[in-house]
Amino acid sequence: MDNNKRQEPRRGGGGPGMHHGLGQGEKAKNLKVALRKIGAYLKPYSFKLTVVLVFGIIATVFSIVGPKILAGATDEMVNGIIAKIQGTGGIDFTKIGQIVLMLAGLYLISMLFSFIQAWVVTDVAQKVSYNLRNEINEKVSRLPLKYFDTHPLGDTLSRVTNDVDTLAQSLNQALTQIVNSTITVIGVVVMMFTISYQMTLIAIIVIPVSFILIAIVMKFSQKYFTAQQKSLGGVNGQIEEIYGNHLIVKAYNGEQKAVSAFNKYNDELYDSAWISQFFSGLMRPITVFVGNVGYVAVTLVGGYLAHGGTITIGDIQAFIQYVNQINQPIGQIAQTMSLLQSTGAAAERIFEFLEESEMVESHTTVAPEAYDAIQGHVQFDHVHFGYNEGTTIINDFTMDIQAGQTVAIVGPTGAGKTTIVKLLMRFYELNGGAIKIDGHDIKDLSYHDLRDLFGMVLQDTWLFNGTIKDNLKYGRLDASEQEIEQAAKLAYVDHFVNTLEAGMDTQINEDSSNISQGQKQLLTIARAFLKDPKILILDEATSSVDTRTEVLIQKGMERLMEGRTSFIIAHRLSTIRNASKIIVLNQGDVVEVGSHEQLMANNGFYANLYNSQFSS
Repeated sequence: MDNNKRQEPRRGGGGPGMHHGLGQGEKAKNLKVALRKIGAYLKPYSFKLTVVLVFGIIATVFSIVGPKILAGATDEMVNGIIAKIQGTGGIDFTKIGQIVLMLAGLYLISMLFSFIQAWVVTDVAQKVSYNLRNEINEKVSRLPLKYFDTHPLGDTLSRVTNDVDTLAQSLNQALTQIVNSTITVIGVVVMMFTISYQMTLIAIIVIPVSFILIAIVMKFSQKYFTAQQKSLGGVNGQIEEIYGNHLIVKAYNGEQKAVSAFNKYNDELYDSAWISQFFSGLMRPITVFVGNVGYVAVTLVGGYLAHGGTITIGDIQAFIQYVNQINQPIGQIAQTMSLLQSTGAAAERIFEFLEESEMVESHTTVAPEAYDAIQGHVQFDHVHFGYNEGTTIINDFTMDIQAGQTVAIVGPTGAGKTTIVKLLMRFYELNGGAIKIDGHDIKDLSYHDLRDLFGMVLQDTWLFNGTIKDNLKYGRLDASEQEIEQAAKLAYVDHFVNTLEAGMDTQINEDSSNISQGQKQLLTIARAFLKDPKILILDEATSSVDTRTEVLIQKGMERLMEGRTSFIIAHRLSTIRNASKIIVLNQGDVVEVGSHEQLMANNGFYANLYNSQFSS
């Protein structure tokens, strides 16, 4: 898979099908499973990991033989001093110099191989995190809206940023430390046996003691590392929500409430982080303590053996160096085990997200010529839907809308107006019934092909960080300069764009705060003009503009709706008097259908709604 290539959406493209992940609220519990899944992501880099292993072995071996070689220099010096005292010789500095040069060369080679090893490990760790971020980004586009209805945005962002970063940093450290430390322990034990098996047995007997104690600590600490990652997601969610809506917070004097809510999440993070880091900090002192006990025992036995002439002073010096060397990698292994706790917790949250149930994508089975000939004849055939199981929002909704008709959907808040449109665009799957466009079930179209038929202008405007021109072209990237200018004129965007110094190249900042709400609305309307869709959806599109601009936009909207099927979600009933058909909803049921004049003459639910907006 080439992660550097962007795949453009294709008509008729299929999706991966349905996946089932961990349920919401379940906690990450199995470190082995998480590490096994990480291993699957490392598998494509088996060759590089083999290089890491081989170079680690070479670097470590060259480093390990150093004390043994240095022992020869020490013995040469001691023997030379003794010979000089006895008058039988002196110190052979030439031989000692050769030994020192050999030792320096070995250490330089060891450093070179360690550098290459670190470079390869960093490359592997960053590519794994790169691939994970790509998968998460692609996963977001395949998740149903229902997922985002039930999961905080901050928690999702935390998985993309904090958890992936934690995993990458941990892999970078763990891969090197595990290889080098394991090889060092094995190599040092072998070298120690070549000096004295008695001293070696005393030195290595403390190793299983350290690992047993570490395993006990790990068993109790894993749940706290998981809680720490989860709490971090909560803190991020709270920050994102408050900072993104700081004007509302200030307007309603909600600073104290926001601070209290943040403190609650922060306290949870503090408690879980404190306990997890406490357990993490225990591992190093445990290994140091056990190692020091072994060090004392080795020193006593070494002195006894040297007194008996079994080993030399140089051997004792080398052995003590090896004892110090073996304590360091054991401590690093303990630190790596602690690191794997946070790695496992982060990995499980990432894989939990990647294994969430996806939208079931389908190939477009409609022939290309039939798809191109779609006019916008929409049929709702006994549609049933509810956001939650056991709760029905839309009850047996049936409606036939001819191509080119303008249909207004009205009703009180919560009646199901917006839900109808979301079902039409297949943001949610139906519980029953079917929706057809020109006789084709919307399930026979891929998501891309289906939504390519629609243009939307919503009450909640959405613009991204970029130029005005980029925002207008969002729904149609191949639009020409002339088409962009024409769309801007039809939506009356050119009125305010011409007053800007950079014109169409004016940069809109991240939260679009450098233009007014009305100007944002005009830009989203122009974007719909430019896309020129088969079916148009308007959700109170003129709610954020002044009365004079609204009149101009209504004229532009009339031109835009000519010859195409249009759905208007109306709150202000005065804006839909000219609609071909008005559908009146109440609690998910169609209570009335007709033109404005017909419904007013019926003096029913619609008439009551209309009159209530104009009473006194």
